[in-house]
Amino acid sequence: MSLKKHGRSLVWLRRDLRLEDNTALSKACAESKQVAVVFVFDLNILRRLKSRSDRRVTFIYDSVVELDLQLRKLGSRLIVVTGDPEIEVPKVAKRLNAGAVYFNEDYEPYAKKRDTSVRTLLQSASIECHQFKDHVIFSGADVTKSDGSPYKVFTPYKNAWLKKLSALDYSLKRVDGKNFVPAKSLSFVSPMPSLEEVGFERASLARALKPGRKGALKNLKNWIDDLPKYHTSRDFPSLEDGTSGLSVHLRFGTISVRECVRIVQAKPTPGARVWLSELVWRDFYQMILDQFPHVATGSFKKEYDKIKWLGSEAQFKRWCEGRTGFPIVDAGMRQLNATGWMHNRLRMITASFLVKDLLVNWRKGESYFAENLLDFDLAANNGGWQWCASTGCDAQPYFRIFNPMLQSQKFDPECEFIKKWVPELKSLSPKEIHLLASENPKAIVSHSEQKILALRMYRAAVK
Repeated sequence: MSLKKHGRSLVWLRRDLRLEDNTALSKACAESKQVAVVFVFDLNILRRLKSRSDRRVTFIYDSVVELDLQLRKLGSRLIVVTGDPEIEVPKVAKRLNAGAVYFNEDYEPYAKKRDTSVRTLLQSASIECHQFKDHVIFSGADVTKSDGSPYKVFTPYKNAWLKKLSALDYSLKRVDGKNFVPAKSLSFVSPMPSLEEVGFERASLARALKPGRKGALKNLKNWIDDLPKYHTSRDFPSLEDGTSGLSVHLRFGTISVRECVRIVQAKPTPGARVWLSELVWRDFYQMILDQFPHVATGSFKKEYDKIKWLGSEAQFKRWCEGRTGFPIVDAGMRQLNATGWMHNRLRMITASFLVKDLLVNWRKGESYFAENLLDFDLAANNGGWQWCASTGCDAQPYFRIFNPMLQSQKFDPECEFIKKWVPELKSLSPKEIHLLASENPKAIVSHSEQKILALRMYRAAVK
């Protein structure tokens, strides 16, 4: 007698573009005689993108193509459709005569609304719906204060997170690759659409960035050697091996967060422990977005929505283009515009500068990063911007304002990174370049003068 609950099930991949260590896929394979896998190019999301050559769509597309090749080697194929998931997922499930649909949770407001609607539609068609925690180690209500309320400060959250962590939380979710629906039974499936048929053009990705599972594993293998020194190298953007480079792979799930934690637990060096702290920050911001969804459209501390922002559109434009006259800021913005990625230290510096030097609403900067970051994740991006703007939970106090000159002196002392991205400064000495942040007649503003205005602006909102 078979112990399988379902004859045939459908697994819906979203931000978990891998067959290995995938919770929903693992559960489906364990509970079903046959499993089919579907990916939907969600037009509700894609139509909001401004560029038809968005790097993220290229990364996703190539990762999906790799998934299809993996499944074909296992005798199956990936079902790929373009449209509205609320229509397409139930349609595919019915066509397969699936008894259940499995997928992993997503904590963004749109995704939660979409998933609730899909679940309702499936249940009305007598198709079971199962969703699982996979994108994080601990989700929404997993780590709470003693009274059951969510944490709003990172350090006590981190302490509770670490205390709660057990080997089961980061264990490998094994996938039985022997019971995928045979390709011949998927003859109704249309061929893989081209990128152009999805509505996009191919974008160039950095040479070192390889999409898909193979790219993630290669990146991870290289990172293991550099991880022990992460605590001393992570803040210096000129060091190419200073950070993991895995953010985009974690964002789209070509690697699982459990794999990362397993590496840390296997070799808990000082660098590994600091990297683990960054992974906890990732869970923390996902929890904040899930438990306090108002942060997606406004300040976590709602009183800061009253700030009267003094910055101009012209100043915002120069910030976007990396033409502020502040070398470390311009280098960071040019790196973002050219590659779709920015070093985390520079994300803090450029964000603080926009908000507290140019006095521009943090929401504008958040949106610009959302449009251009290859590893854009709503929870992390929103959390980072609100931290820099002092409007979020556990944010830096509004009176703490980064000094661009001190930041460049400390984190790019020899100006290697600045000279790479602002080549017009190559002939200057590091000392001369750093001084431009305080003595540059062509600079967009005076840091010392803007700091006074910023303090007045914030005080007026919170008094």
